[in-house]
Amino acid sequence: MNEINKTLYIPLYGKAQVSKKGIIIKDIKAEEIWEKEQFIIKGKSKSKWLAYFMAMRARVFDEWVKKQLNYNPQSLVLHIGCGMDSRILRVGSYSNCWYDIDFPDVIDERKKYYSENERYFMLSADASKADWIDKLPKYSQAIVVLEGISMYLKNQEVANLFVALQKRFEKVSVLMDVYTTFGAKATKYKNPINDVGVTKVYGVDHGEFVVVNDGIKFIKEHAMTPASLVNELKGFDKFFFSSIFAGNIASKIYRLYEYRIENR
Repeated sequence: MNEINKTLYIPLYGKAQVSKKGIIIKDIKAEEIWEKEQFIIKGKSKSKWLAYFMAMRARVFDEWVKKQLNYNPQSLVLHIGCGMDSRILRVGSYSNCWYDIDFPDVIDERKKYYSENERYFMLSADASKADWIDKLPKYSQAIVVLEGISMYLKNQEVANLFVALQKRFEKVSVLMDVYTTFGAKATKYKNPINDVGVTKVYGVDHGEFVVVNDGIKFIKEHAMTPASLVNELKGFDKFFFSSIFAGNIASKIYRLYEYRIENR
């Protein structure tokens, strides 16, 4: 498994630890996998502050997916860069066709813990190339999750992915987290991904960076660490996290963008 693939252990650990505390996110699957495997992670990757952040990020994505499914219940769901995440179990989307997508090594690891059925599938693919989209079933609408992946793709590769989705579907809703250019540069000095050998990431400073035609629209920026979730922390943890890892300080490094794509 290469360095980028190994980053999947970081959010898995964070969600498992926070889930055990009974706050922010309930992720029984993450707890189960971590308890069984005890993958080796070190340094900043084991920070409880990062664990809180990972749990909040996942919860925000979960709530967004639930909302989109309420609006567009017949949509195909694509979780690109799924890692070991159990979003389909947390969201409970058993009536929708759902694809979890990642590199072959990751999917091989994932299949040890998840089973496909008539509505749920795992697809080996490289997100930097769009040919895998042709393997998807025919749907007019899609809901796309890009969590913890855009920073490993060149900006043009992300734009190409959006255009490929536009050609395939009539309407697509996308939620994607990104590093800012400052955040990408800062990873050289202090970032948990360094602990697994990742040295190259990419950043952007505005949501319009993938708006390459009129059919791709930047909708809005979402809060990565909303107050409602920060408030689930108590005492010093709440004070320190809200001071260092939330709000305007965090947005200088990390942002969350929503898009709408239409095939015109």
